[in-house]
Amino acid sequence: MTYSYEELQALYKIAKIITSGREIRDQFKKVLDILSEDLGMKRGMISILDLSTGEVWLDVIQGVDIPPAMISYRPGEGITGKVAQTGRTVAVANLGKEIHFLDRTGIRKHLNRSELAFLCVPIKYQEKVVGVLSADTVSKKDENNLERELNLLTAVADLLGKSVYVRAIEEENLRLKRIIADPRRPKTNIIGRSKGIQDVLRLIDQVAPSNMTVLIYGETGTGKELVAKAIHENSPRAAGPLVRVNCAAIPESLLESELFGHEKGAFTGAFTRRRGRFEEAHGGTLFLDEVGELPLGAQAKLLRVLQERELEPLGSSKTVKVDVRIIAATNRDLHKEVDSGKFRADLYYRLNAFTIHIPPLRDRGADILLLAEYFISKYSQELQKPVKRMSPAVAEILLNYHWPGNVRELENTIERAVLMSTGDTIEVYHLPPTLQPQNITPSEKTFGILKSMVEAYERSIIMEALKASNGNISKAARLLQTTRRIIQYKAAKYGLKTESQ
Repeated sequence: MTYSYEELQALYKIAKIITSGREIRDQFKKVLDILSEDLGMKRGMISILDLSTGEVWLDVIQGVDIPPAMISYRPGEGITGKVAQTGRTVAVANLGKEIHFLDRTGIRKHLNRSELAFLCVPIKYQEKVVGVLSADTVSKKDENNLERELNLLTAVADLLGKSVYVRAIEEENLRLKRIIADPRRPKTNIIGRSKGIQDVLRLIDQVAPSNMTVLIYGETGTGKELVAKAIHENSPRAAGPLVRVNCAAIPESLLESELFGHEKGAFTGAFTRRRGRFEEAHGGTLFLDEVGELPLGAQAKLLRVLQERELEPLGSSKTVKVDVRIIAATNRDLHKEVDSGKFRADLYYRLNAFTIHIPPLRDRGADILLLAEYFISKYSQELQKPVKRMSPAVAEILLNYHWPGNVRELENTIERAVLMSTGDTIEVYHLPPTLQPQNITPSEKTFGILKSMVEAYERSIIMEALKASNGNISKAARLLQTTRRIIQYKAAKYGLKTESQ
């Protein structure tokens, strides 16, 4: 599609606003004003997709100040909900004949809808719908004119994609913070609203009041210990101890003594009697982290304790009764370990009474930014730094990174960034080298559209100046307050005729 000079000017203005760095809702209001004043598209609206529910909530409407999310549409409801759900554009030539138009805002109730056409297009970011842009125009009998305006509105939506996505993340984080502050929420330090984390919290609520053994699966750094702590703190054993044993960190020769204790003189260096971790956890919870690392000999003794609820300290012939709840965790597939003979089947079935799978951070969507903000607050206080936020560019990088180290890696990343920051905002250059922009794929589509709009606008201006000066490069340069050399270069670049041609 070839844009007119006025359309290019409007698109250029919009591109400048979106890259201006001003507050996002203010950007949206300015964009809708340009649609109205420069392009004749009245009552423009920008609606945002709820990342959790798929609903669409109205964020900004041209000329009317409303609180965010006061008006919303369910998936497929009305034209706005339908566009958000399908990702397809809709053009209504005569709004008075459209039965699916809801006018939930009520701003058209005193207008003759038969004189209005309605355009509604999806706003996409990285090929996913993140919002909806709509506007009224004069009712058209000529379908070509309506199609032209629809294409123009789609170009504006393409420019808005990244800003709308960041706006959706902002609102999602605000809602998550309110949920976390809810006094009815179970006692836990687990942060997140993604479906995976909500499933984890639901399972914690179900299993915590019981005495059932729990097996937690999750990659390194996902927060298995936090889940174990949440189960313990929401259980009848909360007043008792929570004792953690890292099975991978204890040498095999010391493992039996560490778990079950020993008597004085049981081995060289055993100068006093020592209680094992099972006795220390009596009346509470024993958390066996990385249980898949236990050698087969220790597995057999652990199984006996789980079955009999008693143990024999190393070097003793007496049994000690223990009242302990077991929570185990692993990043291995224990079922495969059983098949390969590396883990006892009878112990596996004893531990596998109730399982909880923690999703990796890369699958938790908006939780990434919520956790990042939590760590910013935490480390700005600990390090006595004035950092309060991260830039939109940093937010985009965090969302696109694959996080092999999960939450632990994110926490280390933010701690480092807060330490390096000298102002109140974390910028891209505060991130570790592994997260620097050369490792992140930019939104090529948005960049390409902006670049083409700028070039098209530049070409139009130079062409108009050359027309006004009858092709004289020097006169055109004076009109545009630049040098003859630049005009000559740009004219050649864009294939424009000058007096010398």
